[in-house]
Order: sequence, then C-alpha cells, then structure tokens
Amino acid sequence: MALSCSTAFAQDRVPSRGELLYTTHCVACHTTQMHWRDRKLATDWPSLKAQVQRWQATARLDWNDADVTEVARFLNDTIYRHPQTSGQVGWAATR
Repeated sequence: MALSCSTAFAQDRVPSRGELLYTTHCVACHTTQMHWRDRKLATDWPSLKAQVQRWQATARLDWNDADVTEVARFLNDTIYRHPQTSGQVGWAATR
C-alpha cells in the first residue's frame, strides 16, 4: 500500500513559481475571464510582461524581474500563447 501512495505523489504536477505567485497574489481579482476579454492590453509577449509588471507594482508586491517573467510565462503558457521573445528564466532554463 505504501508503494502505491508514493507512486501517486510522484505523478502529481508541481506548479511553477509563476503559477504559485499568480494564484497567491492575482487570482482574487483576475479570473480567466479577465484574460479573454475583447479589449485586453496584453497583445504580445512584451505587453504581457508590461501588464504583469504594472499590476504587481500597483499591488505593491515588490517582485523582481524574474518573478514578473515567471508570472508572464505562466499566463502565456496557459492562456495567451504569444511567441516569447525574451526572459528565458526559471526552472526550464536551469536544466
């Protein structure tokens, strides 16, 4: 029985830093609906990063550039799908 429990835990998905930051600090105000609206301001990778930077500053979260990039990457990977032109940091870059 112990073997099957440990195997189940090994298969669980580990959330990225960007996902953790977003779900901790942003999801209370920003539902998925917000990102799909017609007049969205994030129209490409640079503008997505700029919006994450803007809102983290408004919320006084004091994120560094890597944090902003990680949250922008999480949003881009799950919602926006813009070509990413800069900011290759994080777990994938360290492999």
